Amino acid sequence: MKHTKTYHSLIRETASERITMEGPLNRETLKKYDFHEDLIAFRPAKKQFEALLNIADLPEGRIIIARTEDTIIGYVTYIHPDPLERWSTFRMDDLLELGAIEVIADYRGAGIASGLLNVSMRDDYMENYIVISTEYYWHWDLEQTKLSIWDYRKVMEKMMAAGGLSPAPTDDPEIISHPANCLMVRIGENVSEESIKQFDQLRFLGREQNRHMREGF
Repeated sequence: MKHTKTYHSLIRETASERITMEGPLNRETLKKYDFHEDLIAFRPAKKQFEALLNIADLPEGRIIIARTEDTIIGYVTYIHPDPLERWSTFRMDDLLELGAIEVIADYRGAGIASGLLNVSMRDDYMENYIVISTEYYWHWDLEQTKLSIWDYRKVMEKMMAAGGLSPAPTDDPEIISHPANCLMVRIGENVSEESIKQFDQLRFLGREQNRHMREGF
């Protein structure tokens, strides 16, 4: 599968500055900007920026950023699922995982995260992918936002809807370990029926494995 990437952008004007949301960007373009020191949700800012640069180098990797004039203040990443995750079991070339989305606290509530997702899906080639996001409540910033688990879940669902993702059932043990966790999915218009069937098997991998055991496979 050829992973074609077409650049798109969205400008949002605030009272004091212009915020640009754009991508997918390659390593060379990303390195032109500073990476805000408060982007530390997943690892220290310097390490996180290195991770983004490495994702940008991958054939399927997509990095969409939000920036002020020269400083990245938010981003979203798309990449094939980690080889150690169940979602890579069938090595589906047309399956992408929304691996991370982060916006610094000063810009939360300004629609930056939903804007990043909107820009992500403006590329028509995204219609060739199944996009997933695994949401676990223990990754949510409940302390800083002061939201309850269920209120945060509502905010998260609304944000993901900006990228066309919606909740989908699964028997993944980590997801079903708490009712607030969920699998978010977007299936592109050009995804084949074969891939959709394979993804349905992947969502209920435990059921498939139990069936095989009962049938002696």
